[in-house]
Amino acid sequence: MKKITVISGKGGTGKTSLVGSFAALASRNTVFVDADVDAANLSLIMHPRLLEEHEFTASQTAFIDLSECTQCGLCRDLCRFEAISEEYIVDPVACEGCGFCSYTCPVEAIKMEDRVSGKWFVSETPFGTLVHARLGIAEENSGKLVTAVRNRGAELAEAGGKDYLLIDGPPGIGCPVIASLSGVDAALIVTEPTVSGIHDLERVLSVCHHFGITASVCINRYDLDEEQTQAIDSFCRKEKINLAGKIPFDRIVVEAMVKGMPVVEYSDGPVSQSVRSVWESLIDELN
Repeated sequence: MKKITVISGKGGTGKTSLVGSFAALASRNTVFVDADVDAANLSLIMHPRLLEEHEFTASQTAFIDLSECTQCGLCRDLCRFEAISEEYIVDPVACEGCGFCSYTCPVEAIKMEDRVSGKWFVSETPFGTLVHARLGIAEENSGKLVTAVRNRGAELAEAGGKDYLLIDGPPGIGCPVIASLSGVDAALIVTEPTVSGIHDLERVLSVCHHFGITASVCINRYDLDEEQTQAIDSFCRKEKINLAGKIPFDRIVVEAMVKGMPVVEYSDGPVSQSVRSVWESLIDELN
């Protein structure tokens, strides 16, 4: 089984739309993971039927047992987040779960309790199995949630004898991105021909190089700025990076999204043909 992560230097490059089309092209030989847990949206074009639902706990909140608390005020004085009220009630939003109040309480009246930070799901779609998640509002540890859905996706792919695990990664270069890239065989970087396009590409490419991951590049909406597209093309040639393909701008993509469909299922025009070419190039490069 080969593992592929699709990433981008920033949001809005069309990464998820591309993965949705890859799902339609993969002939049910792939398990899909939406690792962009902070803003998961791959399910919008894959029409999942829920099979499993699990709670995700990765942080803690302080709880004060008022029957034991002497209201000495030490915890309130020491809490730098001002999460403890005058009535010695902990505000779960303000509490960062550091545990310092529990450590310093002279009568051990403060306990740290696990907090549900989100949920993750396994669903069946017309294109195969999808593992996805939803991180709670203002919750942290999204990298751990990415790892959870990745691992479950890999288990299902192995059990089902699938050839590929395709991961829709988060944008940027932070902890969730690193978690989505860990242990994969290849990455596809989706970029666009803007002033910051090469800069974003270089940043995320440096992460791939750091972890020894072979990366290919796809330029989305390449015809919006031919000069910038040529600059990205030249950069890839100079760095000996596989340019998997270029996808033109077309409003048909928006129409497909409104219908809740991958563009390759909605139309067989130039965009769909370009997406097929990118998918074939990526698989050829991987093999």
